[in-house]
Amino acid sequence: MTSLIPLEVVEDPTAAARRVGAFVARSAHANSERWGRSAIALSKSPAAMLEAILEGDPPWPATDVYQVDERVAPPGDPARNVAVLLELLPPDRVHAMPIEDPDLDAAARRYERQVRFPLDLVHLGLGADGHTASLVPGDPVLEVRDQLVAVTREYEGRRRMTLTYPALDTAGAIVWLVTGEAKRDALGRLLAGDTSIPAGRIRNPNQLVVADAAAAP
Repeated sequence: MTSLIPLEVVEDPTAAARRVGAFVARSAHANSERWGRSAIALSKSPAAMLEAILEGDPPWPATDVYQVDERVAPPGDPARNVAVLLELLPPDRVHAMPIEDPDLDAAARRYERQVRFPLDLVHLGLGADGHTASLVPGDPVLEVRDQLVAVTREYEGRRRMTLTYPALDTAGAIVWLVTGEAKRDALGRLLAGDTSIPAGRIRNPNQLVVADAAAAP
């Protein structure tokens, strides 16, 4: 197939996660050398990916890790994405989305002021329904153009805070991690630039997809 986005296929989910983790670490080094700092946003991240980031030894004093999205859930809830980030990465470099604030819209505006935009690198996953971050089918957040962080309606039982298309489109680069046979159709549509799925509406010119063999179209 002819793809609009470069695709790397590796053997299995662990190899894919480690490949993306190494990519993130190299980006942190390159951007800190160029700009004196590195601003990275991570989606839900498997442990193997975070371990590979650590092995790449990013310059942590100059590296800030932000969240791409987060479920609105109580502290310590296993549904939250931030727990594994705080467990495996230096917690003082992780900036959690303030989803415990009762005024979620105000919290999104506050997080937008906290994040160092434009981000140098964003890591994204892909849902079987074609969603990415918490940009989900049919949600009004898909049409947000005047905010970099916004709050969704309920999706799979939770509201979400998420980076919006303007935040993703202006990032220095995007690296996708896509694994599993259930993602194969959505990945094919992403690679073809299918704008009927949320993931296909991203217009960042610097993207790379790393997939395992099961997900590859």
